[in-house]
Amino acid sequence: MNNHPFQWRTQHVMVTGGSGFLGQHVVNHLREMKPAEVIIPRSRDYDLREQAAVERLFQQYPQTTMVIHLAATAGGIGANREHPGVFFYDNIMMGTLLLEYARRAGVAKFVGVGTVCSYPKYTPVPFKESDLWDGYPEETNAPYGLAKKMLLVQSQAYRQEYDYNAIHLLPVNLYGPGDKFDPKTAHVIPDMIRKMLDAKDQDLPAVTLFGDGTPTREFLYVKDAARGIVLAAEHYNDAEPVNIGSSFEISIKELAETIAHLVGFRGALRWDTSKPNGQPRRKLDVSRAEGAFGFRSETQFEDGLRETIDWYLAESQRLLSIT
Repeated sequence: MNNHPFQWRTQHVMVTGGSGFLGQHVVNHLREMKPAEVIIPRSRDYDLREQAAVERLFQQYPQTTMVIHLAATAGGIGANREHPGVFFYDNIMMGTLLLEYARRAGVAKFVGVGTVCSYPKYTPVPFKESDLWDGYPEETNAPYGLAKKMLLVQSQAYRQEYDYNAIHLLPVNLYGPGDKFDPKTAHVIPDMIRKMLDAKDQDLPAVTLFGDGTPTREFLYVKDAARGIVLAAEHYNDAEPVNIGSSFEISIKELAETIAHLVGFRGALRWDTSKPNGQPRRKLDVSRAEGAFGFRSETQFEDGLRETIDWYLAESQRLLSIT
């Protein structure tokens, strides 16, 4: 491995998924660090599930010194249930090919970004990185979580055999400006915001939400997540995975009530218990990230929700103005 002191000004950083929800914020934060170059491969030019495309990508950018792999096929519970095969195949192929060809191309560092969905369904709270292999993931998103988890296995195998500097980060559920609000792919926060604003606009008496509201989740504001990933890219060089989270746990029921209050929806919240709850609880132990590279989340949850709602309202108005 390269043991020279790290300097951003010498780094040519490739960010897969750099135009996506998390990717845009990572790229913005990276540019504040003033690296030599930020490379953002577009899916229309490079299908990262195809070996030839990934090989061509590294041939076209031989100057790459770091890869931050954010590209993913992802979505909420409904999308995971409908497309488990797609979610498994796309994610395992992208991760496997990118790490292999980054190694072959002599890229000095690979930052793999996994998911909290890799944890076992019944993980003791707070989730410690050492718990990762103590059971099977929650069934509705297991194919996605396991595919992303294999990138950790590959990273550790490559470190062992090739002395290759690949790290693996485990971010919790993200939210914030730029999130996906499409009903087919949205995660819980954007889905609730959209439903409640639509119901308010249409003066509906109620909204119906997935499950029974009892599961808990931890959410991390996307700009905090981006900062954590960039900190790890600079400072972390070890084999063990690292949780990236806020350590703030909230029930889905309380989340719904909070969003209803913030958007001004005064109707009833109804729960469709025929739909799955997903994992019973999620809350991360974030001590390793703080100890290893000084990361702590900074955004208060309701402040982040307000920014997300404001962004969605502004984006909706923008789209209306051009149609």
